[in-house]
Amino acid sequence: MAVTLNKDKEVVKKIKEGLVKKHGYCPCRVEIKPENKCICQEFKDQIEDPDFEGYCHCMLYYKSKD
Repeated sequence: MAVTLNKDKEVVKKIKEGLVKKHGYCPCRVEIKPENKCICQEFKDQIEDPDFEGYCHCMLYYKSKD
């Protein structure tokens, strides 16, 4: 299992800019609450799932099974 940044540098740049504007909270989420702080709780839960492979909600991170 590995968690890496999206290989698309433009996506990473835009999401990181959004994170700065929202003080570390997911720019793709409306609510400012602890579970939306990057890395969000939803993705943390997906990381723990051995069958999950894919991107987090905002597509900043990717979890591979390898």
